[in-house]
Amino acid sequence: MSETGCRHYQSYVKEHSYDTFRVIDAYFAACVNKDAREKKSIHCNCFECGNYGIQLYACLHCIYFGCRGAHITSHLRAKKHNIALELSHGTLYCYGCRDFIYDSRSREYAVINRKLEAKDLQKSLGWQPWVPSAKETNLLLANTRRRLVRPNQTIGLRGLLNLGATCFMNCIVQALVHTPLLSDYFMSDRHDCGSKSTHKCLVCEVSRLFQEFYSGSRSPLSLHRLLHLIWNHAKHLAGYEQQDAHEFFIATLDVLHRHCVKAKSEHESKSNSSGSGSNNNSSNSSSSSHCYGQCNCIIDQIFTGMLQSDVVCQACNGVSTTFDPFWDISLDLGETTSHGGVTPKTLIDCLERYTRAEHLGSAAKIKCSTCKSYQESTKQFSLRTLPSVVSFHLKRFEHSALIDRKISSFIQFPVEFDMTPFMSEKNNSYGDFRFSLYAVVNHVGTIDTGHYTAYVRHQKDTWVKCDDHVITMASLKQVLDSEGYLLFYHKNVLEYE
Repeated sequence: MSETGCRHYQSYVKEHSYDTFRVIDAYFAACVNKDAREKKSIHCNCFECGNYGIQLYACLHCIYFGCRGAHITSHLRAKKHNIALELSHGTLYCYGCRDFIYDSRSREYAVINRKLEAKDLQKSLGWQPWVPSAKETNLLLANTRRRLVRPNQTIGLRGLLNLGATCFMNCIVQALVHTPLLSDYFMSDRHDCGSKSTHKCLVCEVSRLFQEFYSGSRSPLSLHRLLHLIWNHAKHLAGYEQQDAHEFFIATLDVLHRHCVKAKSEHESKSNSSGSGSNNNSSNSSSSSHCYGQCNCIIDQIFTGMLQSDVVCQACNGVSTTFDPFWDISLDLGETTSHGGVTPKTLIDCLERYTRAEHLGSAAKIKCSTCKSYQESTKQFSLRTLPSVVSFHLKRFEHSALIDRKISSFIQFPVEFDMTPFMSEKNNSYGDFRFSLYAVVNHVGTIDTGHYTAYVRHQKDTWVKCDDHVITMASLKQVLDSEGYLLFYHKNVLEYE
C-alpha cells in the first residue's frame, strides 16, 4: 500500500493542498470543538435524501454531503470528482479507484484532530487504525513474500477428523474459525499468553488451530488437544458420548473467556512485578472474579450483547428494568398457549415472540417496588445492545415430564436482516443493526441419535458444507433450505467506540 494514497489523491493534493481535508475532517469527522459539533448537527445531512445517517460522505472537491452508496457515487460520477471523506471514521475514499485509500500525511492531520476532539470532550482517545511497530515493520521487510488469497482458493478450509461422536465439536470449530473478527484476532497473533504452561491454555490451542487452518495444507485436522482441554475445564462434557452442539459452543466461549481473563491478569502481574506482592495478589483476585459481559477480552468484544427485561406492574404501571449479558439468543419453536397456539414459521416470527410482552398471571405475582405489594405483571424482553456476532439457538430439543422429542419443523431464516425492530430504543438507537448470515449448524436425526453438519461462508458468495473430514461446495439455496439449529450472523457495519 502506498504511503501517499493513489494517483488520483496525489493529483487532488497538488491542486487543493491538504487544507480542505484538514478543515472538513476537523469540523465534520472529528468535531474538534463545540462550534464544529453545532455545524455538523445543522449542515451534515445527505443533500439527496436529507438523511442524517451514520455513514455520510463529504466530497472534498465541493460542498456536498451524500449517503453511502448511490447518493455520493452519483455525485462523484456526475461532477467527475474522485475524492470523498467518510465522516464516521474519517477514512478517505477514491471514486476513481473504487476503494478506500491511505495517505500518511492526511492521517497525521486526522490524529491531531482526534486529539483535539478528545481534549475538548475530556475523554480518552477513540479508535485508531493499526500502525505497525518497529518490530512489526522489520518483520514485514524481512518477509517480503505474501500469500495472496484468490477467489475459489481453498486456503482456510480443513476437514476435521471425527474422534468418536465428536461431530458437534467439529461444527462449532468450523463456525468459530470462519467468524471474521475472531479470525482477524488470531491471525494477527494478538494473544499474549502469560501462562507458564501454554499447553494448558485453550486460547493458545485455538490460536494454533487458526494457523493450521490457514497454513495451506489440505489434510484433515485432529482436534484431540482441544477436546482434552475442554474436558479438563468443562467436566460435564467429558466422555465420548454425543454432546449438544449448543452446549459445547457456550462451554467453549466460557473457557476461552476465562483463559483470556487469566492471561491478561498474569501479563499485568508480570508487568507490575516490581510492585509489592500484596498489590499483585489483589489484582489477580479481582481479575479472575470478572464474569462475562464485564471485561474487554476478545470473546466479550465479539459475542456479548445486553438483554433488557421490563416488568410492568398491572396495578400502578410501575416499570422495573434489569439488564443481563448474553452470548446467544435461544428461541422457542413449539406451540404456546399465551400466543394462541401459533407455531413460528420464520426466524423473524421467533424473535417477535421472544420480544412480545407476556402476562405472568396470578400464580407468578411479583412484589412491586412502587406498590410495595405483590401484583400481577407483564414481562417483556428487548435487546439493549447487540454484539458484533449474534448467534441464534433454535430450541429443537424439547424435554418435558411426559415426553422428550425433537422439533423438526422448517424455520425460514434470511441471509441478511435488520435487528432494529427488536431493540429497546427503536427510535433513538444509534447505529446500524443489519446482520449477515455466515454459518449454520444443522442436526440430522432424532433426539437420541443424530449427526451434526455445518454450512460456512468461506468467501463472499461462496459457501461450503463441512461434514467432519469432508468439505464440499454448497449453494446458498442448500444453506437456506437446511433445517437450522444454530444460526450465526455478523454485523454488516462496525461502529468503533
